Amino acid sequence: MLTCFYQSRAEILVVTDPEKLAEIPAEDIIWIDLFNPTEAEKNVVEAKSGTELFTRQEAEEIESSSKYFENDREINANLNYIYRKEDNIYTTDPVSFILKERRLITQRNIPLRSFEEVKRIVRSSRREKISGYNIFLLLFEARIDVEADFLEDLSKKIYAVGKNLALDKQMRENVLIEVYNFQELTILFRESTSELKRLFSSILKSDFFPKDEYEKIRVLLKDADSLLGHTSFNFERLEYLQNTFLGLINIEQNKIIKIFTVVTVVFMPPTLIASIYGMNFDIMPEIHWQIGYPLSLSLMVVSSLITLFFFRRKKWL
Repeated sequence: MLTCFYQSRAEILVVTDPEKLAEIPAEDIIWIDLFNPTEAEKNVVEAKSGTELFTRQEAEEIESSSKYFENDREINANLNYIYRKEDNIYTTDPVSFILKERRLITQRNIPLRSFEEVKRIVRSSRREKISGYNIFLLLFEARIDVEADFLEDLSKKIYAVGKNLALDKQMRENVLIEVYNFQELTILFRESTSELKRLFSSILKSDFFPKDEYEKIRVLLKDADSLLGHTSFNFERLEYLQNTFLGLINIEQNKIIKIFTVVTVVFMPPTLIASIYGMNFDIMPEIHWQIGYPLSLSLMVVSSLITLFFFRRKKWL
């Protein structure tokens, strides 16, 4: 899908047809957004902009030189965005940015709320002049806002897990799985935000990015720092919950072991008495006692009670 924003006199118009895009003067184009583009759409954009688009393999490269580079004609960036798949699993997917002659080209394969927000802003914009550089920064402002909401929602979910852990007397295995999944998501978020910070730092060193936008970039850099700080707090909280859960499991296991130990010790004296009178010696006077059987049973009961009393006295029970 192709969406092109271009300036016509004092208003901003939108086209989605590749054939109509070919008719628009290149200097009027502000932003071209390619979402799951077809080969035909890619060819039209490359021909119109005189720029070669990124391949999927190039966008996924992890080297810093592939994440951000510039020359005297254009600025290129590839960033990973977090999104949720249909199976409710979070992962990342690359999004490419090309800035050339005040025009912005974005290429992605996933739906993103931040892009839709910026499209809405651009459609309703009353600014006489808006460039690809402005759109570029607007996209990251919207991304930070979306990720801040995401972090807030994640914090609420972590709080709910901690509260359930405190109130639920039955230890559930899925609590540990939930904590692990939140940890993985937090790590994913931290990597994505760190990547965004590196991009802002690179732009501040750029020779071609408009200098009058630097103050806005510094604000975005501070916002990204705030997100990282919140992420670190969430991760520490998850580690605390994980340690608490494992500690509670150890307490439960110790209680079970303690019960088995007490039962074993309580039955040791009766077992000793039964073993003695179970021996097959010829001379055992008690065998012929009329009270021998009830006496041995009484000894077993009394010995168990004495052991239990001793445990209670020592406050081991």
